[in-house]
Order: sequence, then structure tokens, then C-alpha cells
Amino acid sequence: MTFEMPTPAQTFKIGTRGSPLALAQAHETRDRLMAAFDLPKDAFEICVIKVTGDQIQDKPLREIDGKGLFTREIEEALLDGGIDIAVHSTKDMPVAQPGGLVMDTFLPREDVRDAFVSLKYQSLSDLPDGAVVGTSSTRRRAQLAARFPKLKVVEFRGNVQTRLKKLADGVADATFLATAGLRRLGMDDVAYTPISPDDMLPAIAQGAIGIERRLEDARAQAMLAAIHDEPTGHRIAAERAFLGRLDGSCETPIGALAELDGDQLRLRGEILSEDGSRVLTDEATGHVATGPDMGNAMALRLLSRAGPDFFTH
Repeated sequence: MTFEMPTPAQTFKIGTRGSPLALAQAHETRDRLMAAFDLPKDAFEICVIKVTGDQIQDKPLREIDGKGLFTREIEEALLDGGIDIAVHSTKDMPVAQPGGLVMDTFLPREDVRDAFVSLKYQSLSDLPDGAVVGTSSTRRRAQLAARFPKLKVVEFRGNVQTRLKKLADGVADATFLATAGLRRLGMDDVAYTPISPDDMLPAIAQGAIGIERRLEDARAQAMLAAIHDEPTGHRIAAERAFLGRLDGSCETPIGALAELDGDQLRLRGEILSEDGSRVLTDEATGHVATGPDMGNAMALRLLSRAGPDFFTH
């Protein structure tokens, strides 16, 4: 496939949210494209787009519109031709893309684990009864309620820097962040402890950068193919198939993790009631090519065990 390379006169536009982490992910994407095609930095333009989820800070996400909060405006810009590609935290992405768009490129996955962050305590098990934990994630809330029901949970919105400031201001005794985000931001000075997936199964696609493009854009397709990480793609396909069958969003108490060992894929899944009173888990192993089928089948098994209205109680 032949295509015209971007030039400083006609830049390749990369759309992103404006948070420090989102910008770091956009820069990583640009740098990988620069290296793959020996292009200068000024052949690219980072375009910051304000999204609903960042503009509304005074309400829990679950009280707004649970899907597309961090993607809608970026996808509109992509469809309108204002940008050439969009860089996302894949865990924020609805499973279905708008017509005309596709997300089929993933950069090598970072650490998938949640990070326990506190200025007073070393781990979750160190927290005394009544300690205050800040989080806006319904998954983390439910997992916390299931394992440590005597802790108090408060709403904690904002980017990494905002949440760390709230912690320093004493709004909470502890919070959770994604280890991947801390690492991508180079924040090794933050006192955090990664939590094993055996103790807290991460969000679907946590730690994975996904890149969206227009379906018919041959140039973007060819350029992105050069930086796609196939093992990450297989893992995300299994996890997002699980999420899609559950009709979940980033604001539904669902966790999953796919891991590769050669051509074998191990998939673990978990659904929780919002109050943590019910936790259903499942696990499967099979050939990597069957990952999406495994995700679908696992979701159906859990749904049959859960019964109606599981996620609303």
C-alpha cells in the first residue's frame, strides 16, 4: 500500500484530551510514528479537544451519561476530518465505535495493576475501620465494599494531579490510581503500592493506549499498522468482547484481565453489584485466536448466574 507521508506543510493531526496523562499518551503515539517512518516532530500536530467528562467535575460520572464521556467530542472531530487519528485510554472507550470509525491499533500495554496511594498507610489491609478512601470508579467502589466493608468511600474526581492534591489536602486517607498512568507520567516519587490482580481485578483494557481512525483512511491505516502491538491487541479483544456482551461501560462494576503465555490466553472476569454484596467471577483458558469467543462465553455464563437487575442493586 502506498500513501502520502505527512509533512510540516500538511501535518498529521493527533486528537487527545488535555490532561497530562492524555498528552503523554499522544506524545508516545507521535514518537512511535516518528521512529517508524523517520519523520520530524513538526510533521505532526497534537490537537487538544475538551470532552464532557473533563468539563463536568461536580457530579459522579455514573450520574451523567455513562458512555462516551471521554470520547464523544474527539470522535466528532475525527468524523469531521479535523483530526487524523484519536488517542485514547482504552478503558474509557465504549466497545462500539460510531459508524465510520474503527479502533484497531494498540500500543504495548503498560502495567495493568491498580495502585494504592496513601500518605499514611502502605496497603489496603493497613487501613483502619472508618478510614476514608477516595475514588470515582464504581468498579473500585464495589471491590472495596466487598473486601473492606467498614471503610468509608468518598467521591474523588479529577486527573492524576488533582487527585494527588486532594489526598495531600486530607480529603481522604487513601485513593487508587492506575499504575500505568503513574509510570507514563514518570511519577516515581509518588508513594504507591501496586495491587495484585488477584486482589483487585483491573478495569477492562487498563494500561492500554488505543488509537482510533476513520475506517476509509488508507494513510492512517498504513501508518498505524506499523506501531500496532499484536499481543496487546489479542488481550484487549478478549476483554472488550467480555465487556461488550455484558453491555458495560467504564462506569459499570466489571473487571477483567487477559494474559498471554505463548499462544495460550488466560481470561479472568468479574462482575459486582454496586454495593459489593455480590461478586461473581469466572476464568477460562484457550488459544489466543479464540479470545473474543472466550470473552463472550464468559459474560453469558456470569449473566446467567447473576439474574436480572444485577448491576442496579
